[in-house]
Amino acid sequence: WQGLLPGGEEVAVKKLSYSSTQGYAEFENEVLLTAKLQHVNLVRLLGFCIDEEEHMLVYEFMPNNSLDKYLFDSVKRLQLNWRKRVEIIEGVTQGLLYLQKYSRLTVIHRDLKPSNILLDSGMNPRISDFGLARIFVRGAEEANTERVFATIGYAPPEYLNEGVYSAKSDVFSFGVLLLQIISGKIIASVYGEQKKLNLLDYAYEMWKDGRGMEVMDSSLDDSRSSCKLMTCLQISLLCVQGNPEDRPSMADVAFMLRNYTAALGIPLRPVFPRKDDVTMKRMPTNDLQACPEDETIWTELEAR
Repeated sequence: WQGLLPGGEEVAVKKLSYSSTQGYAEFENEVLLTAKLQHVNLVRLLGFCIDEEEHMLVYEFMPNNSLDKYLFDSVKRLQLNWRKRVEIIEGVTQGLLYLQKYSRLTVIHRDLKPSNILLDSGMNPRISDFGLARIFVRGAEEANTERVFATIGYAPPEYLNEGVYSAKSDVFSFGVLLLQIISGKIIASVYGEQKKLNLLDYAYEMWKDGRGMEVMDSSLDDSRSSCKLMTCLQISLLCVQGNPEDRPSMADVAFMLRNYTAALGIPLRPVFPRKDDVTMKRMPTNDLQACPEDETIWTELEAR
């Protein structure tokens, strides 16, 4: 919802609906976490309200909506030239680096995707929606949960299959996001000549065959950026490796993005977890929540 404070400031109001899959625990988690995090690339929480059944969060207003509304729209994507996409990539990178390394808390977002990247008046990115985020104790490398909530396509295999999450979980999600920013392609589709490849496999095959530029968004027609685009493609593939240990850290990602001539590792074929590969807990149909066009179904999964 869009609101107006008495002083005239526009705000965004997030209201927890009765049918929402986000329960009170997730609502409380989002309040406590977001209030402690301050960074130019994170959406800022202004206040909250808990009144019996009413649960609301008040955020600063982001007039340009979310990144998915531009990436996957044939007209609006033209507003995202290469320079602007670089700024968005760098902004999200810095936001994640802050969460993992520079904030007072070590935070794993666990739900990074285009619809959770909001854009301010200058089209600068703000990471939003911390309902599923978790705090890590300094020095801890990973944690485990028996209840897995994820958007399939953005969540890494170790989280979907075993309930294990770490900083490398967000690296995987960032890799998918980076690939979508440079390609303009949705995750829930098939690609290739036979239309049998998911986005990650398609990008890998094209990169391996030296045809990586064919993956890129056709609106990015500046040939001077081809080298940087190919570097971003390779970085995205490194981020979506099946083994978390094979993925770079966000600090490594930030370095590689700043130094396009730096030597990069050679990615193996990425792992794209499908719904069929994950053991799902049976749930009533009304507990499932539909996702936007570029996503699959939000659901609760049971770790194997």
